[in-house]
Amino acid sequence: MDFPLPSLSVRRLLAVAIGLALVLVVAVRHVGGGHAAPVVAPVRVARAAPAKELVVDVAGAVARPGLYHLREGMRIADAVAASGGATARAELDDVNLAAPLADGEQVVVPQMSKLGGATGAPASPPSAGSSPTAPLDLNTASAEQLDALPGIGPATAQKIVDYRTTHGSFHSVDELDAVPGIGAGRIAQLKGLVIP
Repeated sequence: MDFPLPSLSVRRLLAVAIGLALVLVVAVRHVGGGHAAPVVAPVRVARAAPAKELVVDVAGAVARPGLYHLREGMRIADAVAASGGATARAELDDVNLAAPLADGEQVVVPQMSKLGGATGAPASPPSAGSSPTAPLDLNTASAEQLDALPGIGPATAQKIVDYRTTHGSFHSVDELDAVPGIGAGRIAQLKGLVIP
C-alpha cells in the first residue's frame, strides 16, 4: 500500500533538518551530558562600619599642641605625629607610644629640663586626706587623688581606677605599666609617691 508523500520544497526540508538537529543538540546537552549547570549563590559584600572618631588633647613638648580628631584604634604615637611630632627637647621615654588612645584622653609629652631630667606636669597640691610626705595607696586612692599626681591627668587617673576594678589590687608600682598611657618613665616618676 502506497501512501502519497506530500511534495516538500528544498527550503522546507532544510528547515526541518536544522530544527531536528537543534532539538538533538539540546537533548544531548541536558540529558546525556551528565553535568548539571552549577548553582551560584549570590555573593554579599559586608560593609565595614565606619571607624569611631576620637577627640584627643595633645599637650607638652610637641610642635602643635591642641585637640585632634583621630580614628578609633589609633595609638599615642599617632596622636604625637598628628600634632606635628615631638620637639627636640621632648622626653619620649616617659610616654608609652604604643598605648591605644581613648576618647577624651590627654596625651602629655614631657619636656627635658635644662638639667637633663624630664619635667612632667606641675604637681598639684595634695588632696584632702593625704600628706605631702605620705605616699598614695594605688589600691584605695580615688580618681581625684590620682589626678593630683605629677603627669597623671583625669583620663589616666580613671584608667588606673578602672584597671584596679577589673584586674584587682596592685601588688607593685611596676604593674602600672599594664594601664594604657603609662610607660616606664612615668612609673619611675611615680615611685616614692605611690605604694601598692
